[in-house]
Amino acid sequence: MAITLITGANKGIGFETARHLVAAGHTVYAGARDPERGERAAAALGAKFVQLDVTDDASVQSALATIDAVEGRLDILINNAGILADGPMTGPAARDAFDVNTVGVIRVTEAALPLLRRGTNPSVVNVSSSLGSFWAVTNPDRPESGMTLALYSASKAAVTMLTVQYAKAHPGIRFTALEPGTAATDMNAAYDIGRPVAESGAVVARVATQDSGAPNGSLQDEHGALAW
Repeated sequence: MAITLITGANKGIGFETARHLVAAGHTVYAGARDPERGERAAAALGAKFVQLDVTDDASVQSALATIDAVEGRLDILINNAGILADGPMTGPAARDAFDVNTVGVIRVTEAALPLLRRGTNPSVVNVSSSLGSFWAVTNPDRPESGMTLALYSASKAAVTMLTVQYAKAHPGIRFTALEPGTAATDMNAAYDIGRPVAESGAVVARVATQDSGAPNGSLQDEHGALAW
């Protein structure tokens, strides 16, 4: 039985990914910043709640220590928590976007590495975005070329590069940056776009549970490798 941690699992793609993996028999730790919302989501999912704020080192360390004490290992880490940062371009806004979307990945991954090394076929999925792909945002045939979300795009481009570097540094763990497919989440509500969230959650769950022969250190979408 795989032990899985998902950040930002109280709603959206994180929640739906958890639902798919619980159904597949995983022991899922649903990480969420807000205890009330997290507990409610975990109860609805049949998952275990762990309080986890990706911007807070103590919170991250405590969450992984809890999993270590109970399970002794971690097989799958899904770094899903993120913000859109679609407001005015300011220094504080940039700091917040990168703290959640990029530095948060570092905080959680670094804390999880000792547990992942004890895991079975360990896998890390970093939820990235095609908006962080130079190829996509400069390709007039792609919808990303018509969107201007500078802070989100830049922070997700950084997530993809982190994924490549982590894969090089830790060859015993599979790292994947994933464009899960635009979903109708709260984050995208203002744009009135996206498919049912469950479809994107299924993509994340499938990529997270690929066998050991799957690509390592790559940017993927549901169709395979994505240029970036």
